[in-house]
Amino acid sequence: MKSSALVFCLLLMASLFVRAQSPDEEIARAVMASPAAMTADAMVIRFSDDGSHETLREGSNGLVCYDRSNEPGREFSAQCTSTGNLARAAQNHKVRMASNNADEVQSMFQSQESDGSREAPEFGSVWYSVNGQDRESANANRPHITIAVPFATGETLGLPIEGGYSQSGSWIMESGTSAAHIMIPGS
Repeated sequence: MKSSALVFCLLLMASLFVRAQSPDEEIARAVMASPAAMTADAMVIRFSDDGSHETLREGSNGLVCYDRSNEPGREFSAQCTSTGNLARAAQNHKVRMASNNADEVQSMFQSQESDGSREAPEFGSVWYSVNGQDRESANANRPHITIAVPFATGETLGLPIEGGYSQSGSWIMESGTSAAHIMIPGS
């Protein structure tokens, strides 16, 4: 019981830290995941625990960025994707905020996938993420880049279903599901 109270307090403190930032600081954190050429015109939002969002800055290029550092298990994390993926991103955030661990998150996603309520991302849309222990380590890491190909399989795309981050060549992960995506090596 004591460990769950400690986890709750740590999550609350992390959430308060993220919320205590000025809007300019939040925007700067969120757009760290954005490609440089898209940063100035990207929309920036703040997700609430229930998946709803507040717009911190309007955008004009179809990219939306948000800080994910308040999600359980994350220390510093920002993500950008197509505005057409907002429903998927909101659903992801809501599930993560309502879960206690990675296994519970995966179970909830699998349940949504099975019952057909899992939001699908736009086919061909790109997801950019940076992660780390803090801003410096996230900035030093290469962005993690994936391309959404919901319900595609290795056969339909002609891509292998296995690969490695240190190998050349892309591969498809989560083949045949709404989460199917092309992995970009080295990111």
